[in-house]
Amino acid sequence: MKKIIISFLIIVLSGCSYFQDKGDETELWPAERLYAEARGELDSGSYERAVELYEKLEARFPFGTFGQQAILDLAYAYFKNDEPDAAVSTAERFIKLYPQNAHVDYAYYLKGLANMQRGKGITERFLPLDESQRDSASALWAFEDFSDLVYRYPDSQYAADAKLRMKHLRNVLAEHEVHVARYYMRRGAYIAAANRARYVIEKYARTPSIPDALVIMAKAYKILELDELSEDALRVLELNYPNTPGIYDVRAITLQ
Repeated sequence: MKKIIISFLIIVLSGCSYFQDKGDETELWPAERLYAEARGELDSGSYERAVELYEKLEARFPFGTFGQQAILDLAYAYFKNDEPDAAVSTAERFIKLYPQNAHVDYAYYLKGLANMQRGKGITERFLPLDESQRDSASALWAFEDFSDLVYRYPDSQYAADAKLRMKHLRNVLAEHEVHVARYYMRRGAYIAAANRARYVIEKYARTPSIPDALVIMAKAYKILELDELSEDALRVLELNYPNTPGIYDVRAITLQ
């Protein structure tokens, strides 16, 4: 019996030793090694592991010499690991903590990229689906981020790309409003449809959605028997977009 108890204790102690050996191997790493390993994982595309290491670096050495760059790297790792919410909050934290940092323009740019990614499912990230039919909030946030970057840092290396993305997002936001206006038309909410279309014309001038917005305005006003307003919209449409098919649709509307 005594031999059995001793054997049991040996097994238990060996098991404890085994699990201790399998603990966190990074626990005794200095900040330099943690940062180097995290950066290596990031550069190799192992984003989940990079996130894990950067989080440990921040937790253990929040005020170390690697702190500032680690936050930016962590934001990028979140972005690449399909965690846009975490990427945005981390970029915002960097901007708040280090507004004078030489790389703060990149934080604004990365925040914009992450906001563009927000709300997209796996399918949308790999298939060319219509962005304008998604919730417009993330597109608007991204537009504001890129706008802040261009305004605050016009000479930034990211400014040119930010401007292109702003143009794209502006088109997306305008088309989203047109989708909403069409929805109101289908529901018979003609005043709401006309107001939404007018908003597109006032807010998003020179976007591809302007002809569609003018058609909706002309149709809605004609159905509401506001003939003068309908003719005004048609006049602008025919003058600037004479080949728009919707012109004939408006002309074909007859009221009982």
